[in-house]
Amino acid sequence: MKKIILLSSALFIFACSSDDNSEDIPLPAYTVEGKWLWSPDPDDRTYANTMYEFADGNVYTSYANCGSVDNFCTDADFNALDATDRIPGVETYTFDGDTLIWGEFPRAVSFECDGGIMINDNDFGSYKLWRLNSDCQ
Repeated sequence: MKKIILLSSALFIFACSSDDNSEDIPLPAYTVEGKWLWSPDPDDRTYANTMYEFADGNVYTSYANCGSVDNFCTDADFNALDATDRIPGVETYTFDGDTLIWGEFPRAVSFECDGGIMINDNDFGSYKLWRLNSDCQ
């Protein structure tokens, strides 16, 4: 009887133990859907002047009319944009979790800052997009 209890206890402890191997933990799945800001300075969102909206397989582009004193666009400037502010023309995209095909160009995509920064890498280089209303800098 003692052997059964001892064996049961050992099996219970083994079943409840966890392995801290980070390779077993899946990465969060982020989406490109939504509004993203592009800045000519790849490391500073402050200079963002262009917004890309990814929606239902289409990419729409808008430019903010930055009315602030220092001419830097704020989230409020971008949030004020609507469908009537989009420039003519629509591009298409597909996204499978790590590859974004935007227009005809595939890009390897990774995310930082809990999905608030999207890093795009392709044959022409690398650039960042910042999710509108994220606190990521």
